[in-house]
Amino acid sequence: MRVTIVGLGYVGAVTAAGLAARGHVVTGVDVDEGKVALLAAGRSPVVEPGLPELIAAGVASGRLTATTQMAEALDRAEVCLVCVGTPSGLHGETDLAFLARALGQVRAALPHATPPASGLLSVVVRSTVPPGTGDQVVVPAFADALADGWEVGTAMCPEFLREGCGVADFYDPPFLVVGTDHPGTRAQLEELFAFLDAGSHQVDVRTAEALKYACNAFHATKVSFANEVARVFRAYGVDARKVMEIFCEDHKLNIAAAYLRPGFAFGGSCLPKDLRSLHHMARESDVDVPLLFGTLASNELVVREVVDRIVVTGHRRVGMLGLSFKADTDDVRESPSVDLAERLVGKGFEVTIFDPVLVPEDLVGENRAHLASRLPHLSRLLAPTPEQALAGVDIAVVSCASPESRAALVAAAPPMVIDLHGALGADVEALAGYGGTGW
Repeated sequence: MRVTIVGLGYVGAVTAAGLAARGHVVTGVDVDEGKVALLAAGRSPVVEPGLPELIAAGVASGRLTATTQMAEALDRAEVCLVCVGTPSGLHGETDLAFLARALGQVRAALPHATPPASGLLSVVVRSTVPPGTGDQVVVPAFADALADGWEVGTAMCPEFLREGCGVADFYDPPFLVVGTDHPGTRAQLEELFAFLDAGSHQVDVRTAEALKYACNAFHATKVSFANEVARVFRAYGVDARKVMEIFCEDHKLNIAAAYLRPGFAFGGSCLPKDLRSLHHMARESDVDVPLLFGTLASNELVVREVVDRIVVTGHRRVGMLGLSFKADTDDVRESPSVDLAERLVGKGFEVTIFDPVLVPEDLVGENRAHLASRLPHLSRLLAPTPEQALAGVDIAVVSCASPESRAALVAAAPPMVIDLHGALGADVEALAGYGGTGW
């Protein structure tokens, strides 16, 4: 394919060289004459292991060239990958000035370039941009492109390159994500990256734009977590390197997809208690651990937001499906659902509750004591079936995904459904009043 790369910085240079090495005809374009001169001479404009050799080979083969002239770069191009910088602004916002300028230059060059045989040019953003950029910035830039004989499809295809191993990451990414609603552009990107073994995810544009932020935020959180744990344990004579070495061997929970799903707050007999203990250890040692301190506060916000959403509706009758802190257990110790029920009852709501495994008479020890202290009149709130718990309610709050609960929910179709579980199924999500905790 004929490909234009706009921006010859780190991402653009690696992408250009990588695509040329797989047989595509690539033209890089940049306003920086120095970068263009380096690449045109077969030299890398950035320092990256393995990249100089790729660029030299691409230029020698004739498949990789560079120019400062946008029209020249776009001549008969099928795909235009935009790889310009999106730095932080004064208040932390993403500065889209370079992106907007690049898109404007592409649009202005179209009348002076020859379209490809198909007539379709796919303008694809590789830069990291906030959700909504495609709709609000990219698409409008080409609204009138047909007037100059070009059909333009737009897309977001985020990159996942780490400096220092960018070439290896280019050929072995964790996944290929294509965000577009244009069938022709989707097909072109599948052809462009057909050499990759990575699984391809066809998503909407905003999901593709959001993904890179989620990835980088998690990476940053992992670094902060390891360092905060180390600061706490150092005061107790513990080498946290060994702790984390063993920690990382757990691929069931620690280094896994477990817990990484939007939903309701955490609870139970372990997580809140042990976090509080870590907080105490940190305070005893005069150690500041804002990430660990903020975790319980963040958890509280999840519960508070659900309460606030219910309060503002003006409805008074609430049916809750699920009360224990997670499915398939009757453990209600520090269950966020118990906390939620307690707050709603305290605010005068009529609450009915169904939990498929909870039998108050069978609870013992701390489990029984906790429930008695938080919901002493639980027996008056419990319903024997999900149908009875939902009878006549205005709002259903659902953390239980049992088949009987889902079926009762679909049949009752209450005016408002708040999904705390996150995986209730398409039939529930199709209900008119459906909404999730974070979606």
